[in-house]
Amino acid sequence: MRPVQPPPGVGGSGKRGLKARRRQDLTLPLPQRNLSLAVPLPLPPSSSNSSANSGSSSNHSNGCNTIHFSELERANHIGSGSGGTVYKVIHRPTGRLYALKVIYGTHEDSVRLQICREIEILRDVNNPNVVKCHDMFDHNGEIQVLLEFMDGGSLEGKHIPRESDLADHARQILSGLVYLHRRHIVHRDIKPSNLLIDSQNHVKIADFGVGRILAQTMDPCNSAVGTIAYMSPERINTDLNHGQYDGYAGDIWSFGVSILEFYMGKFPFAVGRQGDWATLMCAICMSQPPEAPPTASREFRHFIACCLQREPGRRWTASQLLTHPFVMQRNHTQSQVHQNLHQLLPPPRPLSS
Repeated sequence: MRPVQPPPGVGGSGKRGLKARRRQDLTLPLPQRNLSLAVPLPLPPSSSNSSANSGSSSNHSNGCNTIHFSELERANHIGSGSGGTVYKVIHRPTGRLYALKVIYGTHEDSVRLQICREIEILRDVNNPNVVKCHDMFDHNGEIQVLLEFMDGGSLEGKHIPRESDLADHARQILSGLVYLHRRHIVHRDIKPSNLLIDSQNHVKIADFGVGRILAQTMDPCNSAVGTIAYMSPERINTDLNHGQYDGYAGDIWSFGVSILEFYMGKFPFAVGRQGDWATLMCAICMSQPPEAPPTASREFRHFIACCLQREPGRRWTASQLLTHPFVMQRNHTQSQVHQNLHQLLPPPRPLSS
């Protein structure tokens, strides 16, 4: 069988063959674009995979210099919080210290998107009593959050018997809570290990790994997140308070338990905070709320009673607690105002025998 021969002029070799195939008369003119009718197309959504591979930040524009993940050097392990491990890291170009929280595990795309949305909101949080969230990285499939570094560590295990010192700590924590609650942010895991201090005695609220952003019309946040030892009774036992849970009041209960623990130097319930779930549930939900000891001042005992009410509606808000005489006791110029306010306060509950 004879091979099929190419048509004349096509089978030539080199440039002569290519030249023979070109037909200038087949070139079509490009359509003219009417710029007055042009509509810009939206940018494509960012890919989590590309961010994970590059270790890049979320490119949040907040008016400060961008910190690249490759510029961070891990110094040492600080500790493990709810949902993640925290490291002290050094920003090599500036020598500045940060805390880097690596959130545990791999997450589905929907969960990852929700975490990123919440962190984006938290990056806009700016208060002297709330740990600053600087940036977020999606590196090798792990979400890593760059936080303000507090050189004094947490208040876990701290004994603060002096009421003046405790009042100053309480004032700072309440200031942070007022700020968060006004922005519809419920922390949901207030406890000593999430309250940090620096060498200047600045106390700040930390660890929003279990925080939840609330809108005024959002469903009650009754998911089981946080540490049960510091949870309010109605959050542990949903049969209490007609099944209703107020996250803001829940933060106040956790705050009150933490402050009382600082004063007493131990967990204020009759059981250990590391006890099993059933034991803690019985102690928190079925017994009377703990009270400050008789050796404490009347102002402090009343302050704790305002925080640790079984009925969440009777707990004072963070804004109200900031005006309490115990918190304001260091301001001597308002002593007369405190005295008048103190006369209006209901007496604290009788101390248990």
